[in-house]
Amino acid sequence: MEAGFTTAVYVVAAILFILSLGGLSGQESAKRAVWYGIFGMGLAVLATLIGPGHYNWLMSIILIASGGLIGYVVAKRVQMTEMPQLVAAMHSLVGLVAVFVGVNAQIELASIAALRDAGDQAALDALTGFAKKLAQKDAVELQILKVEVFLGVFIGAVTFTGSVIAFGKLAGRVTSAAKKLPGGHLLNAGAAAGSLGLMIMFLMAPAGTGMWMLIAMTLLAFFIGYHLIMGIGGADMPVVVSMLNSYSGWAAAAIGFSLGNDLLIVVGALVGSSGAILSYIMCKAMNRSFISVILGGFGGAAGPQMEVEGEQIAIDADGVAQALEDADSVIIIPGYGMAVAQAQQSVAELTRRLRAKGKNVRFAIHPVAGRLPGHMNVLLAEAKVPYDIVMEMDEINDDFPNTDVAIVIGSNDIVNPAAQDDPNSPIAGMPVLECWKAKQVFVSKRGQGAGYSGIENPLFFKDNTRMFYGDAKDSINKLLPMIE
Repeated sequence: MEAGFTTAVYVVAAILFILSLGGLSGQESAKRAVWYGIFGMGLAVLATLIGPGHYNWLMSIILIASGGLIGYVVAKRVQMTEMPQLVAAMHSLVGLVAVFVGVNAQIELASIAALRDAGDQAALDALTGFAKKLAQKDAVELQILKVEVFLGVFIGAVTFTGSVIAFGKLAGRVTSAAKKLPGGHLLNAGAAAGSLGLMIMFLMAPAGTGMWMLIAMTLLAFFIGYHLIMGIGGADMPVVVSMLNSYSGWAAAAIGFSLGNDLLIVVGALVGSSGAILSYIMCKAMNRSFISVILGGFGGAAGPQMEVEGEQIAIDADGVAQALEDADSVIIIPGYGMAVAQAQQSVAELTRRLRAKGKNVRFAIHPVAGRLPGHMNVLLAEAKVPYDIVMEMDEINDDFPNTDVAIVIGSNDIVNPAAQDDPNSPIAGMPVLECWKAKQVFVSKRGQGAGYSGIENPLFFKDNTRMFYGDAKDSINKLLPMIE
């Protein structure tokens, strides 16, 4: 009865997770989709607690309460600007869990093998929980389990260190430049080959033995995750976050296979496949090879970059306000700088005032704007900007030549013409928002720095571009009284 109930609840939870994932594809349905996910997870946890094989209620409740409290505190403290690094940190935890589960399974297998060698049938019969399930497996099932354990630990270890480095880059604690050790891809290939050799040895060893092989592979996988992500430049971190999301999903699926938990397998497959699809879509949007992303082979320049000539010309709030008064069409391009300044509410108010004057105001969203897929969409939705004026790059890029004013708020790489003009640029070939084709371009920026990725932007030096220096929120707030 317990097993049947748990299975039924798992099916309901899986359906809710699918509905949640589907609902997140649209801004209008996203809030409802989040509740689907919350309710599905609540059902899954409840079914697991009352399902067969569970015996330590007190410890489970303590851990759930502790985790819930920590999650609540973190969620209340983390700003929207810190969401990308928070997501990376969450991915690292999933990877670490996969490593722990795999190592624990190997320890349990060793204990069971020792009991069998000693002929202690009474101790074998007294086993409970996960150990009991392992003791009931035959030779073929144990061999399959060893494959699952090895792959789960490998994926989890890569995900853990890769996510830690991604967190460091996003948080500014690790250099955003692409860095590789001497030997580059050969080191990754060597570590992968060593892991494959260890896997063959691990599978040939008797069940319950080979812990040193598992540990050695874990260390190699830790290195692969570290070196892969260190070799990717800051301009490409949104793709990295999406890719690590996929890895964490496959790590969760591997945990599900090891534990014999069908729901974990389904959820892990959903996360892994959706993350991979999103990574592929983003790679196409950046004109990158999906394989090169997986191998950490992009983010650096191929040669000396073109020299940028000219000077950045500043403009004050009066000049921007006058241009907006004279304009009929305006396109606003938000970026990570808007998130840092928490300027979305001010931008939304500017939009409302301009639209009240009959001006055509729209937003242009690049697929990798910010440092997380959908980052800008979330901020604009939070500020209640109408969904119908928030346009994707492919929908709006051709409209810039007929636009009077383009306002860039805290963006750099996604509006960088070097992607088209400089074959040696780290972002060469990446589709960008061609805002320089508008009649006038105003760039809201704190200073003259090159930005997070360290790539100089020729847009800032063009004849029709003016630099509106200062904190984005303060700068927009200066405009508001002038546009009544």
